[in-house]
Amino acid sequence: MGLAAFGSLSLPGLLRLRSEASVPGNRERTAVIVVWLRGGGSHLETYDPKPDSPSDYRGPFGTIATKVPGLQLGELLPKHAAVAHRFSILRSMAHTGGGHPSGSLQLLAGDPDAQDKIKPVYPDFMSVAHRLRYDASRPLPNYVGVNPIVNYDSFTIAGPGYLGESYAPFALMGDVNSPSFRVPNLGLRSPSQREQMSDRIALYQKLDTLRRDLDRSGTIDAMDRFEGQALGLLTSTKASEAFDLNRESPKVRDRYGRNSWGQQLLMARRLVEAGVEIITTTLDGPLCGRVANWDDHAVNQHVFDAYKFRAPVFDQAVSALIDDIYDRGLDRRVLVVVTGEFGRTPKISYVASSGGGVASGSEGTVQPGRDHWPRANSILWAGGGIATGHVIGATDRRGEDVIERRSGPHDFLATIYSHLGIDYDRVTLPDFSGRPVPIVRDGKAIPELLST
Repeated sequence: MGLAAFGSLSLPGLLRLRSEASVPGNRERTAVIVVWLRGGGSHLETYDPKPDSPSDYRGPFGTIATKVPGLQLGELLPKHAAVAHRFSILRSMAHTGGGHPSGSLQLLAGDPDAQDKIKPVYPDFMSVAHRLRYDASRPLPNYVGVNPIVNYDSFTIAGPGYLGESYAPFALMGDVNSPSFRVPNLGLRSPSQREQMSDRIALYQKLDTLRRDLDRSGTIDAMDRFEGQALGLLTSTKASEAFDLNRESPKVRDRYGRNSWGQQLLMARRLVEAGVEIITTTLDGPLCGRVANWDDHAVNQHVFDAYKFRAPVFDQAVSALIDDIYDRGLDRRVLVVVTGEFGRTPKISYVASSGGGVASGSEGTVQPGRDHWPRANSILWAGGGIATGHVIGATDRRGEDVIERRSGPHDFLATIYSHLGIDYDRVTLPDFSGRPVPIVRDGKAIPELLST
């Protein structure tokens, strides 16, 4: 794309469309990293264990004491326990989206519909924030998905909706831990590419002189800004360095874990440090077990074997990100959120496996699982200037229902918008018909999670 003629509607045109649609917003350089557990992680095995519940609910794992007196986590998260003073847990998220698409769209976009749909109607908060905080002068994309939140099977579970595809993320696909990983359309690595680009720039500048003689209205100057930004992505040292994990020391890379999840989270930290403001990263794939996600129905895989398999990698990567955010002085500016679309059924189910593999018995083997549970979910929050070392809200003895400080998707959205300096009470965006639609309806930022 970068080596094509700049005048075409490619990256420069995309940048121009984004600018035309942007609205004023708070430009404070706060940022958010969303760590997404596609399929829905179990609150019971992680952030809301219930060691005193009946045996057909609690599972085989105990709890572990943390650095915060009185705060217990699932025993599979010892590294989380060591950094618990640097995060808070919301144990009282609940909504009505029982399917993966509806649960994701409710939490990420505030869609009130309990039914699954093929693609989003409402834009997710990442796209909204991207539009409201867009700045054409930035050398890096403002919204990046490192293994982005996009699909669940054939369903699109996140996206810009009526804002248009120009507000979708700059997507990094593939295993960022692989030595052969490269960011497409970013940087010019070979001398021949740089020489070819120089030739095209020289030709473009000659044509540009003619265009300026023909247009004295200022339109050309505006076009130049977008074309300059597109060129910057291709030639900027800062842009290429921000995506280059090899610039990290081996010690730091080891700290996160030399695997796709660890290096995704390290990439997210590098990007916020370089100035990117909205980052999503999905933890799925082979590190989850046989079905490559957190959807631990018994028919898919043995839920407890799956947690024993994935928890060490998850624990190391998330705790390293949290520690790194604080150690590098990013903790007031950068908010880290760890969640999936919902929790899992507190009562354990037993069903025959549909196939053998990692964390799953051979086909026909009866094994334990947990199913979808939108009535209770736990979300980890770190950084963002919040008061840490706290538990907000509570579920009942079995982890089935919220009994204290119930929060919904619009409270979740309002909390993130508040951190990003967006006035969620007043901001509306036009839908396809031009009707103004509030970005938050019937929700308030969770006060315990606001900046201190």
